[in-house]
Amino acid sequence: MDPMPEERETRAAEPLTQWVQRIAHAVRAFDRRHPLPWDLTFTGFWVTAALIDYVGGGWENVARNKDVPASLLLTMTLGLSLPLLWRRTHPRAVLCAIAPMAVANAWSGAVLQAALLQLVVVYHIALRRPLRSLWWTTILVITPEFVTVARHSKRSWDEQVVPLLLSIALCAAIGITVRTRRDYTEALEDRARRLETERDQQAQLAAAAERARIAREMHDIIGHNLSVITGLADGGRYAAAKSPDRAAQALDAIATTSRQALTELRRLLDVLREEDRPAADLTPQPALTDLDQLIDGVRKAGLPVSTTIHGTPAITPGRQLTVYRVIQEALTNTLKHAGPGATSQLEMSYDDGAVTVTVTDTGRGGDTDGTGGRGLPGMRERTALYSGTLEAGPLPEGGWRVRLHLPEETPQ
Repeated sequence: MDPMPEERETRAAEPLTQWVQRIAHAVRAFDRRHPLPWDLTFTGFWVTAALIDYVGGGWENVARNKDVPASLLLTMTLGLSLPLLWRRTHPRAVLCAIAPMAVANAWSGAVLQAALLQLVVVYHIALRRPLRSLWWTTILVITPEFVTVARHSKRSWDEQVVPLLLSIALCAAIGITVRTRRDYTEALEDRARRLETERDQQAQLAAAAERARIAREMHDIIGHNLSVITGLADGGRYAAAKSPDRAAQALDAIATTSRQALTELRRLLDVLREEDRPAADLTPQPALTDLDQLIDGVRKAGLPVSTTIHGTPAITPGRQLTVYRVIQEALTNTLKHAGPGATSQLEMSYDDGAVTVTVTDTGRGGDTDGTGGRGLPGMRERTALYSGTLEAGPLPEGGWRVRLHLPEETPQ
C-alpha cells in the first residue's frame, strides 16, 4: 500500500533536518573555538544599522527633539552599538557602559532606536549571569524611558514603560530558556561521560576478577597434576630396573593424569575465546564426589593418604568446589615439600551446612606465609568468598597442617 502523503513528507524532511542540525552543530563548534569572528560580524551589523539611521535621518521620525547636535548624535549612536562586541564576555559591564548613553539619548529627546540594543544585553545577562542580576538590569534599562516621559512625552508613563517592560521580560525569558536547555544538555553529556567511565571501570574490575579466578584455577590444575606426574615419573624410574610392570603402570597413570589436566585446561581457557562457540563441553567443576579420584591419583604418585569423614555432606556446589580445591592444594604442597617417606591424613567433618577440613602431613613443611606462590593466597581467597577461615602452618611436633572451616550458609 502507498504511504500517506504526510508520512512521505515526514520521511523526506528527515535528511534535511539532519543536515540542518549538522550545520548548526558545526557553526556552534566553530563559534566556541573562534568567538571573535561572530562577535565582529554581529556588532558590525548593528553599528552599520545605527549609522544608517543616523546618516539617513531616520531617527527624526520618532525624535522628540530634532535639534540635537550632530556630534552628540554620532557619539550616542556609537556608544549604544559598539559595546556589543563584549556582550558575551562582560554583559554587565557593557550594560553599564551603554546606560549613560541611553540616559543622554532620553534627555536630549533624540530617542535613537539604537537604545533598543540594550535588550540584546539583557538576553546575555539572563543567559550567562546569576538571575538576581535581572533586578538591577531592569531598573537600569527602564530608567531612560522614565526620563523621556518626564521631559518630552505628553502620553501617560504606562503607555511607554509597560511595552518596554514586556520586551525586557521577553528577552529575559528567551535567555533563561536557552540557558536551561544548555544546562540540561550539559548535564546529560556529563552523565553520559560518567556512565561511560563507570562502565569502563566495571569492565576493568570484572576483567581483573576473571583473570584472578582463571589464575587460581590454572594454578590448582597445573600445580596438582604436575606434582602427581612428577611423583609418578620418579616412582616409574626407580621401578623400571626391578619391576617393568610397575613402571608401565606408572606411565599409564602419567598419561591419564596428563589427559585429565589438558581437558580441564581446555575447558577453562575456552572462556577466553572471543568467537562464538557451541556449548559442546559442559563438564561440571570438580565436587566432593571427585575426591576419591583425586586421592587415588595422589596415592599413585607415592604419597600415602588416610581419610576420615564424619557426617554427610549437604553443601552447595560452589562450596564443594572450594573444599575440593583446598584439599587438592594441600595434598599438592605435601607432594612438593614434604619429602620422602611422608604421609598425609585427611579429616572431614560435616555439621548441617557447615564443613571442617583438616589436612596434616608428617613431612618437613614448606613456605610458611604463602608468599612463594599462589597456593595459600588462592586458598584464602576461595575461603573468603564463603566467609570461612583458613589456617595453614607447621605443627610443633613436625609436619604441616591446613585447616579449613566454612560456616553454615545464611539464607538470603
